[in-house]
Amino acid sequence: MATTASVKVSRAMWADVAKGVCILLVVLWHAVNKHYLQVDWRIDAPIPAAWGFVGDQLMTLRMPLFFTISGMFALNAFHRPWRVVVRSRVAKFLYLYLVWMVIHTAITWFTPSFDTLSAHSVGQFVEQLTITPPNLWYLYALALYFVVAKALKRIPVPIMLGAAAVLAVVAAAELIATPGNRGSLLQNFMFFLLGLHLRPHAERLIAAATWRRVGAIGAVYGVALLAMVVTASQHIPTVWPMVSLIAMVFGLSAAPLVARWQGVGTALAWLGRRTLPIYVIHMPLLALLHVAVSGPMSQAGPAAQTVLAVTYPVVVTALLVASCLLVERALRAARAWWLFDLR
Repeated sequence: MATTASVKVSRAMWADVAKGVCILLVVLWHAVNKHYLQVDWRIDAPIPAAWGFVGDQLMTLRMPLFFTISGMFALNAFHRPWRVVVRSRVAKFLYLYLVWMVIHTAITWFTPSFDTLSAHSVGQFVEQLTITPPNLWYLYALALYFVVAKALKRIPVPIMLGAAAVLAVVAAAELIATPGNRGSLLQNFMFFLLGLHLRPHAERLIAAATWRRVGAIGAVYGVALLAMVVTASQHIPTVWPMVSLIAMVFGLSAAPLVARWQGVGTALAWLGRRTLPIYVIHMPLLALLHVAVSGPMSQAGPAAQTVLAVTYPVVVTALLVASCLLVERALRAARAWWLFDLR
């Protein structure tokens, strides 16, 4: 029989594995959309388009899964008094959001060729800080979602989930204006609440995971995703949230099984425990990399471009992740711990 300690370790392991996969997908998507696809590819094969397509479709998985896990692990804090949790669950994330938004804004100011949402005036900065969050929106969402969920905890859970689902449907269908990452901010509240309020159900799903079940759920996810793409129905109300819901269930089911893979599971869990520095540092590094290499890559010959088109997204993702962790280590060694925590 498993001890309580081993169960806790196992639960942390699957969650860290899932977070490790999600942060890799986040970095890969940013590397592809904001850097790789901006290169002037002069090759006949549609390799760049294929990378862009894959990255776009995986949007249904990475952030819904991320926020579901975040909601699950916010449950204990959710039931504690405000005075106990406001610093760790609200102030900390808002502080990190502000600090790193200043850093991102400063760096992207000097890299205008890097195509990303960035403030160029005080008014734009305030707008991005509040209603149209930039690339750091995940930090803002963690604080905002927790505040809203806890402030409205007296409202019955079905009503809260229903309202969040309607919000997700409206935002995904673009029935309201969603500039920047506002759409993502509105859509993913539903997944945070699902993790928060349906954690026991999620834990039963995780405990019962088998490869046969994961294969079946994966097949349903693949068919739903393909149907959405073929029919171009992603903006039809309910379609995108439903596909994302299936993707989230697939991710929760697969994570504990991947966690059992010796080597792979351990490596992904190790990354999953270091998502914060990767998340906040990779975009400035990507901006600097884009300025440095996009020109030479655009001028490379057909043979070199073909090789780069196939391999570059994976290589640059690995390079960015490793560089982020090295930068974090250097910053902490320089006693700049305040860039990663609020004490």
